[in-house]
Amino acid sequence: MSLVETDWLEKNLTKVKIIDCSWHMPQTQRNGFEEYKSLHIPSAIFFDIDENSRKDTALPHMLVDKMSWDKIVSNMGIKKNDEIVIYDNSDVISSCRGWFNFIYYGHDPKLINVLNGGLRKWLKEKKKVTDEISNIDKSDYKGSERKDLVKSKQAINQNIDEKIFTLIDARSRERFEGKIPEPRKGLRSGCIKNSFCIPFNDCLNDDKTFKNKDQLKKIFKTSVENLEQKKIVFSCGSGVTACVLALAYSLINDKYLPCIYDGSWAEYGLI
Repeated sequence: MSLVETDWLEKNLTKVKIIDCSWHMPQTQRNGFEEYKSLHIPSAIFFDIDENSRKDTALPHMLVDKMSWDKIVSNMGIKKNDEIVIYDNSDVISSCRGWFNFIYYGHDPKLINVLNGGLRKWLKEKKKVTDEISNIDKSDYKGSERKDLVKSKQAINQNIDEKIFTLIDARSRERFEGKIPEPRKGLRSGCIKNSFCIPFNDCLNDDKTFKNKDQLKKIFKTSVENLEQKKIVFSCGSGVTACVLALAYSLINDKYLPCIYDGSWAEYGLI
């Protein structure tokens, strides 16, 4: 499914594992975990994107090794056959990064869904929330890495000349075109040569739900010629909103598995 609606989740609360994957840009001065502790969808488990990333690099949100991932997910009490619904309360739709992570580590893509509209829509519809944190029975999760779903800086540079895949950047057009400075210090402005830009917000409605399939098809086909004939990789500032575009593209191409440049501009744009 990839996307589930709030009414569906309300009817299936006890049949799925629910993850709050709220993450906020540093300049917002918001803390996803603190917000989760005060209010979340019943039985939701919190997934901390920063905490559950590699610690031996200065780059943000980089994927951990498989052994670390198995421990993280086991501590969340999730099993390989669990159907998962991930949501967020973030302007950058960080739930999509959680969706990508689970697919990368071998969870069945058909069992991983993002809540369309997130907590914002859930609250607007006055659906039940709680501050109660559920007890977790740890599992013994064993993942398997899909290394083909991530591109390295070396692969990005090789692609500039060889054009093996099409790279689409999810940052704003102003950032992509180098008209405004990057929000992270130490990064130059601009974009990767031969890449295209589809700002992730272009794929969303004002209420942060995803646009319908016809609208998404138009957005992608307007931005990239002969889209169907190309292998698509997504990039952004730090590997979060690239996953928003990846999910949006999966809605119009059900054979597509998300593929991102994990280092994104946080790596490529280093001065």
